[in-house]
Amino acid sequence: MTYAMLFPGQGSQSVGMLQSLPYPEIRQTFEAASDALGWDLTGLVRDGPETQLNQTARTQPALLAAGIALWRVWQQASPPAPAALAGHSLGEYTALVAAGALDFADALRLVALRGELMQNAVPEGEGGMIAVIGLDDAAVEALCADCPVDAVLSPVNYNAPGQVVVAGAQTALAWLEANGKAAGARMLVRLPVSVPSHCALMRGAAERLAERLAETAIGACHIPVIHNVDGRPRSDAAAVREALAAQLYQPVRWTASIGHLRDIGIQRYIECGPGKVLAGLNKRIVKGVDVYALEEQGALDAARAAIGVATA
Repeated sequence: MTYAMLFPGQGSQSVGMLQSLPYPEIRQTFEAASDALGWDLTGLVRDGPETQLNQTARTQPALLAAGIALWRVWQQASPPAPAALAGHSLGEYTALVAAGALDFADALRLVALRGELMQNAVPEGEGGMIAVIGLDDAAVEALCADCPVDAVLSPVNYNAPGQVVVAGAQTALAWLEANGKAAGARMLVRLPVSVPSHCALMRGAAERLAERLAETAIGACHIPVIHNVDGRPRSDAAAVREALAAQLYQPVRWTASIGHLRDIGIQRYIECGPGKVLAGLNKRIVKGVDVYALEEQGALDAARAAIGVATA
């Protein structure tokens, strides 16, 4: 049965994630991640503290490990391969590991560096992100363009129709909070992050990340991976490196990515990671399709059954 596997990004993490699933692959994957990183990711995921897990440089490898742990559990039942893989922001790296293009340990170290570069790109308290609810993409773009404050304010996550996340400097975000509803927004929700991801403020971080990417082995994808920057796959290592670097300072075009999967005939979407963020977004992007998340045993069994794989 044709399906796409999707990997979540930051915001899906929680202390104790995946601990209710009784599969040795989960423990083994977290332990292997701890060894690769040189610090106790296993204990952090299991016990917290939450404040440390939510630090960008810790969150990113933790979520990548969680996604690959679930991918390995999924693979145990020998399912048919997905028609495509996609990941939201950080999740793009998880997708590349699942596709065989990136080594797991290399990817962990890459995203830990990525998190550090992002955190250090803008001083603490000077940047942030706001979800704009109830305006279409063009209206959000126009609203950002109208900002009179001489500071960065950009749409950065095109998550679903009527839900666009904006990032930038705090002065510009304050203007958006004061004027967004008058422009037609139903809600303006401050996200609990200090890093203004996927905007021009990350360009310097992207340049440093590109240097590390140039040193990292990237192989062929055994399964097509849809990239955030334009919702299209890449076929060679140089193009993948370019897309990963660009992703850091360009918008995540999730609506376009899922739209591309819909256009090639995908009718089932399975979220491989903790939480149900992508499942919720996908229900708003594509109608009349099946959406699953694998965070609990019942959901895992339902997803397997949907593609014709027997459950224990």
